Amino acid sequence: MAEHNELGKLGEELAVQFLKKEGYEILETNWTFQKAEIDIIAKTENTLAIIEVKTRSSLDFGLPQDFVKPKKIQLLVKAVNEYVVSNNLDIDVRFDIIAITASVQPSVSGYKAGKSFDIEHLKDAFYHF
Repeated sequence: MAEHNELGKLGEELAVQFLKKEGYEILETNWTFQKAEIDIIAKTENTLAIIEVKTRSSLDFGLPQDFVKPKKIQLLVKAVNEYVVSNNLDIDVRFDIIAITASVQPSVSGYKAGKSFDIEHLKDAFYHF
């Protein structure tokens, strides 16, 4: 698996752990409909949170959330409409982004440097049109 794919998979796992700690119920991961894939479908109270996870190894090329483009938003909206209809749900829907950035920890006194991750949860990150 390519390094960027491994980083993306790790980011999605970190996002699921983060959401569970925040009290979200994870309903689906990597749910697909036609050409769209929803990274995480979660429930909090009476809200269905549709979560796009963006993971980057650095901020050199911009913030992770800046990589959610209008075409991706259109695909997500189409997919979540199908999910809500096919599951006969009567629930509010919210679109979130979880932005994850790796930060390298400097080595100290001969100990090897390690990576940690900064996680930012952007609720209501975009609206369907």
